Amino acid sequence: GCAPGPLLLPGLSHRFGQTNFMNPKLLLKTIFLMAVLLLLVIMGMNNRHTIELSLPPIFKSQRLPAAFMYFGFFATGVLSGTVLTAGGGGKRSSGKSKPDK
Repeated sequence: GCAPGPLLLPGLSHRFGQTNFMNPKLLLKTIFLMAVLLLLVIMGMNNRHTIELSLPPIFKSQRLPAAFMYFGFFATGVLSGTVLTAGGGGKRSSGKSKPDK
C-alpha cells in the first residue's frame, strides 16, 4: 500500500523538529485581555453596593449591583470592538500596486 503522508499538527512545521512559535502580537493581546478581566473581577468583588443608572432615551432608571454594571459596560465594549474590527467589507486589496509613471 501507500505510506501515509506526514501528520500536520497545529504549531508544528512540515519539517521534523521545527516548531512555529505563537505570534507575539496575539500573545500581548491575550495578556492584555486577561489583565482587563482580572480588573473586572476585582471591581465586582469590591463594589457590591447597589447603584442607579439612568438612560432616558433607551430605558428608565435601573438599580443594580455595581458588579453587573461593570460587566455590562465591559461586554458592550468587547462587542463594539468586535463589530468594528470584524470583517473587511467588500473592499480587499489585491496586493498589486499601481505602476509608477
